[in-house]
Amino acid sequence: MALTDLGTKLGLRALNGFAGLELLDRLGVRKPAERLIYRGAKDGTRTAATAGRAFAAATKRARGKPARMPAAQSSGLFDLTPTDEQQMLRDSFKQFATERLRKAAPQADADAKAPEDLMAQASELGITMLGVPEEMGGVFDERSSITSVLVAETLAHGDLSLAVAALAPAAVSTAIGLWGDGEQQAKYLPPFVGEDVPAAALAIIEPKAVFDPLQLDTKASLEEDGGFTLNGVKSLVPRGEEGELFVVAADLEGGKGPALFIVEARTDGVYTEPDPAMGLRAAGTRRLVLDDVRLDRTAILAGGAPEVYRECIQRSRLAWCAVAVGTAQAVLDYVIPYTNERVAFGEPISNRQAVAFTVADIGIELEGMRLATYRAASRADQGKEFARETTLARILCSERGMKIGSDGVGLLGGHGFVKEHPVERWYRDLRAAGLMEGALLV
Repeated sequence: MALTDLGTKLGLRALNGFAGLELLDRLGVRKPAERLIYRGAKDGTRTAATAGRAFAAATKRARGKPARMPAAQSSGLFDLTPTDEQQMLRDSFKQFATERLRKAAPQADADAKAPEDLMAQASELGITMLGVPEEMGGVFDERSSITSVLVAETLAHGDLSLAVAALAPAAVSTAIGLWGDGEQQAKYLPPFVGEDVPAAALAIIEPKAVFDPLQLDTKASLEEDGGFTLNGVKSLVPRGEEGELFVVAADLEGGKGPALFIVEARTDGVYTEPDPAMGLRAAGTRRLVLDDVRLDRTAILAGGAPEVYRECIQRSRLAWCAVAVGTAQAVLDYVIPYTNERVAFGEPISNRQAVAFTVADIGIELEGMRLATYRAASRADQGKEFARETTLARILCSERGMKIGSDGVGLLGGHGFVKEHPVERWYRDLRAAGLMEGALLV
């Protein structure tokens, strides 16, 4: 996609993020890009009425063939170098993550809730548009999991928990963009490419010690009119209190296995309750309770196809790998100057071999995590099988990510245990990468 097209689609909603980029000068398109830049004005915090949003039913004219983004064309070369558009987006999101997310994270963690104005600013960046087909107002004309991975990684470098809160609505728009039919896309996708983006989440994980996404306790019963009744409880749903739309995983009656359902928060029998956790506190996680929730036959995604649900699980795990990579990079970037500047017994602690080797191990493991994640995302973009590659990335990111968080705390000694430094928060958040299912999607 041309840079001017990208600017038109996004509205380039983050003026502060793009204005200072050297990339625009290198490409010679600063003036055309600046003419397309604007920042959507918001009039304060979200009102209570938003939670009662009524998603408009699709018109007959819109009930046609669903829009789908084609797979990216492979060049035959193993090259993960970001394109100019991807690099521009990453640079913009990096500034937002550094200047907004990083600074807001301590208070958001203490409040166990993401600031509404910060989430509005995140929406202005066009995060929810990345997985929407171009015909429906999206950004790219090809499927781009790599771009979503780069964005998730960059946001998590600022703060993983706030990144999850900001990326949660994009999981819903991506799911509907990938697997929704024409009517579902026409009904639910327009708000995700507008200025008033709904709070939404992909709800898969359930409150039990050992969770298997293929063995769900949440059940979907078939009704005589062709509709469904959902009963069950989902846990760790980001921004659940303000959520307006959910994509919920439930086991379909008749031995058909797990399927995905679109559930509006205003439906009778849908409510949330607190679900505080060790990490992801700023994401405002809640339990989503489904008590005899009646849905019509159009609520199911892809007709309940088992291969779609399995692909959803893989794409979700890939997204968690991306945020783990971003936060692990944040740990590395924090401990290097700290160990160089921290003096003990008359010299920087980085002069001690054990300290230096630990920092080096973080850097080595981080590159392995990043490469495995990019490789899986690249195969997903090309329409190839990527389950094996995603599984390898998941194992690497969950195990090494937790160790990097632990090592970061250890390298700071007593400072690693107190909230004055962010590594204790990153350690708590990194543990989620190995146990979370759903919430995010690329």
